[in-house]
Amino acid sequence: METTPEKKGQGKGAVAIGIDLGTTYSCVAVWQNDGVEVIANDQGNRTTPSYVAFTDSERFIGDAAYNQVALNPVNSVFDAKRLIGRRFSDVSVQNDMKLWPFKVISGPGEKPMIVVNFKGVEKQFSAEEISSMVLLKMKITAEAYIGSLVKNAVVTVPAYFTDSQRQATKDAGTIAGLNVIRIINEPTAAAIAYGLNKDYASGSFVGEKNVLIFDLGGGTFDVSILTIEAGIFEVKATAGNTHLGGEDFDNRMLNYFVEEFNRKYKKDISGNSRSLRRLRTALERAKRTLSSYTQASVEVESLYEGVDFSSKISRAKFEELNLDLFLQCMEPVELCLKDAKMSKSSIHDVVIVGGSTRIPKVQQLLRDFFNGKELCKSINPDEAVAYGAAVQAAILSGNDSEKIQNIVLMDVNPLSLGIECAGQVASVVVPRNTTIPTTKRSRFTTSADYQKSAWFKVIEGERVKSTDNRLLGEFVLSGIPPALRGVAKLSATFDIDANGVLTVTGEDNATGVRNNVRITNSMGRLSKAEIERMISDAEKYKFEDELQAKRIQAMNTLENYLKTKRDFIHSIQVAIPVAARTSLEDAIGNTFRWLDGNRQAEVYEFEHKLQEIEHRWNQVFGGSGGGEYSGGLPKRQCTRP
Repeated sequence: METTPEKKGQGKGAVAIGIDLGTTYSCVAVWQNDGVEVIANDQGNRTTPSYVAFTDSERFIGDAAYNQVALNPVNSVFDAKRLIGRRFSDVSVQNDMKLWPFKVISGPGEKPMIVVNFKGVEKQFSAEEISSMVLLKMKITAEAYIGSLVKNAVVTVPAYFTDSQRQATKDAGTIAGLNVIRIINEPTAAAIAYGLNKDYASGSFVGEKNVLIFDLGGGTFDVSILTIEAGIFEVKATAGNTHLGGEDFDNRMLNYFVEEFNRKYKKDISGNSRSLRRLRTALERAKRTLSSYTQASVEVESLYEGVDFSSKISRAKFEELNLDLFLQCMEPVELCLKDAKMSKSSIHDVVIVGGSTRIPKVQQLLRDFFNGKELCKSINPDEAVAYGAAVQAAILSGNDSEKIQNIVLMDVNPLSLGIECAGQVASVVVPRNTTIPTTKRSRFTTSADYQKSAWFKVIEGERVKSTDNRLLGEFVLSGIPPALRGVAKLSATFDIDANGVLTVTGEDNATGVRNNVRITNSMGRLSKAEIERMISDAEKYKFEDELQAKRIQAMNTLENYLKTKRDFIHSIQVAIPVAARTSLEDAIGNTFRWLDGNRQAEVYEFEHKLQEIEHRWNQVFGGSGGGEYSGGLPKRQCTRP
């Protein structure tokens, strides 16, 4: 979901760059001479390590930081993208801390703070600050190439980044002196690069293309399905894992060789950050070699206590160490197809992006998943995201090139949005992977007699029970004319703009009385871990959710039966003995009161109460009268009619 809207006329005519801020490597590009130029840094490299190092005398960024990391591991910072917008207590942060040579502590508001020694003084930096240093390096690189100052930039993030992670990325840009005119999703940017390469963006190509972008980088993984037609790039579904990538594959190898060294030499290097860094660097080289050859050497001179380490690793062993992680990459592909309501055969192209897609086993699994379909390798996996970001930057800065003037991006919301209703039921209004911008309206009613106000709780998630989801915001709609429960006609309108900002409006359709709430970053949208947990829980607890649905159905059946019979008694003209009428009214009233206090009861309890009231009814009417039961979705705060 995109954030940070550009203001009208903002940066019009000014040069704007596109930056792929990666976990391990970053890339910058600009639209010039009617095309995209990927800009090389001062070392002549078109990608720059996302590393920042601190010494007693200076700070290094990029290649210079990476080149000295073995000598200065505890003050060389990387993986800031795995910290940005997260809490210190996040499981992923706690797990990563065990592998990083630098120190991370909990700062104000549980913000992770990176501790280094800079110029002889202990300093603390947030992930935003470290990322801003990398962005600054990209800004300087672009300015050296363009020959003028650069202010405006489009920065990319994983599609599954949360609002807090996106806002933190934007903050990093601000710290770096950049005006981040838009944050866009990495797979969407890659799709733009693919579309321009295939000439699907100009509008000259007739027809619709369904494209799956498989983006596996150094630290994050995204899958997105887009439909491209006449320059319109419409995201149909997205899935992924912002904590899976090449570094995780490196960690598996590292653990394996640490054990091998210990076994061979009876020496444990797991507590020596310098030895671990030197070994990791050798393993990164070996991993790249295994993409082209079936075997690679691992050699580190004087690795630990003067011991020279020499070993080999086969491609088969590398695949064995990481097979479970490789297989994890296929799960979001399946989920994405399911959410997009597409079959494998309906995908025209499978586009691979990110350095880790060079791994032969990953490619093989992806080909096998799509029944032998050849993968699209026409775009550079390391540069495609920055390429697409540069195109979007050109569009937002007012470039009128015919090649890009027809391009329109349409994204999706990653989780379902709805209202909490009676019995803590989640009533979905905007399903997951709905194209944004969108406006969805749903009808509700009251759940108590003579109710003068309704409480709207806005939730986000995939579970049947509302409390298993995330509360985004809430408001009260007052001024509802008093009436019996179920009579009032209320509505909730969900409006999501192109930047992912959600506004929910409640309205009494009879009086026109309204109230609303605007969901913003400050209201605490989900962390990535929470998004992953919700979707995972929705599958994991599918059986539990089915039982919950049956319980709610039993409760609704009882409540609607009571309403129907109560209304019938009030409307009948035939004479009924006073004692019988009173007895029935008391029984219905008592059951209503029981229901109000026992909405979490079990299925059999609702069914038992229904049998009791049916028996009392049949004693008076012999099974006639009262009309048919009509199903519905009653709710505590507001109820569907």
